Amino acid sequence: MKKVLSLILTLAMVFALAAVGGTASAAGKVQLTIFNSKMEIQSQLEEMAEEYSKAHGVEVEVYYSSDTVAAHMSTKYASNDPYVLAMVDAKDIYSLGPDHALDLSDQDWVAETSQAISVDGAVLGFPVCVEARGLHYNAAAIEAITGEAFDPASVKTTADLQAVIDKLVAGGMEAPVGLQKEDWSLGAHFFASVYEMHDDPDAFIAGIKDGSIKLAEDEVFNALMDTFDVLKANNYAKSAPISAEREVTEMMLGEGDLAFKYGGNWDWSNIKDFAEDADLGMMPIPCDLEGCNEKLIGGGSKYFFIDKSVSAEQQQAAKDFLNWLIFDEEGQDFLVNTCALVPAFANITLPVSDPLGASVKAFADADALIGNYNYLPDDHYAKIGASFQKYLADQIDRAGFADEVTAYWATAEVGAH
Repeated sequence: MKKVLSLILTLAMVFALAAVGGTASAAGKVQLTIFNSKMEIQSQLEEMAEEYSKAHGVEVEVYYSSDTVAAHMSTKYASNDPYVLAMVDAKDIYSLGPDHALDLSDQDWVAETSQAISVDGAVLGFPVCVEARGLHYNAAAIEAITGEAFDPASVKTTADLQAVIDKLVAGGMEAPVGLQKEDWSLGAHFFASVYEMHDDPDAFIAGIKDGSIKLAEDEVFNALMDTFDVLKANNYAKSAPISAEREVTEMMLGEGDLAFKYGGNWDWSNIKDFAEDADLGMMPIPCDLEGCNEKLIGGGSKYFFIDKSVSAEQQQAAKDFLNWLIFDEEGQDFLVNTCALVPAFANITLPVSDPLGASVKAFADADALIGNYNYLPDDHYAKIGASFQKYLADQIDRAGFADEVTAYWATAEVGAH
């Protein structure tokens, strides 16, 4: 009877483990589930997973969700079904990490990067890549019309930008600029620059909240909006800016129908199909803010964390995978060439092949990046982005836009640091 009872208890434990994912597949391989929140590299990750599984004796599965990272991860934890390895945004490391992330302080790759995220002395976030934001330019298109060599470093101020645009218009490029209408591009990227170009973004936001800072009177806000106004006035989709499709805008830049577009180096994944003869790069946002107009805005972008509730075998499989990315030649090649990412690790010396990524790496190597502000609320990009869309479409003026941003911060709170 005791043997029967022992067998029942043993089987019950096995089924309980299986119910929460277990540690191995039916074939006896350790299961490594990976959540990817970077849609541009989903197909690359899926292909890699198949090859990595064969070569390393683990079963790798890659998942993607179109939900916000925070919402998707919340659902997974509510159902007690965590990923072994999850790629999230920096702010998610601060909010999820203390409860769910494994401390990786003892890993060799920590010494190779300045972009890892630590919380209370524990390294929780592995930087997948370095990304940055600024103004894309097509030098070949500019030079073909102006007849002059284009030096992006010479375009620092709003007036400098206007002067180049005037030459392009005079030369026949009727609308030299492309602007994306997406709320994340406007709210999370361009407008976030207003916070990031302040020496103390937390204090700046606190001032907006308590009324001690009037956004409409802020020097940084007005300098960036002055530049945005120049871009908006010369937008090829000016008559219907909210109808502009991102893919069309990127195609036009790559093919030389546009000279400038605001965005990040991630846009290369779409532009590359149209940029065979292009001479593209990224430059800082030209504006009347000394110093800020010499740097891109960016840093570590997308972070892996290992869930500390999964089995020791799964944790080790995840550690092995991260080490493969950083220290193995095939892993480095996958990161830099297959995924076209700018590595965040000093030991990876492979040249960055795409021109936007090469620009970012050059600025990063020169210590010319303004750091990301990683603590905005989850709804910031949607709500501020919606207000910015109204400004883009001339439905509100600058003062009205500032009022809507101020109203947002009256009830919103910054995220965990």
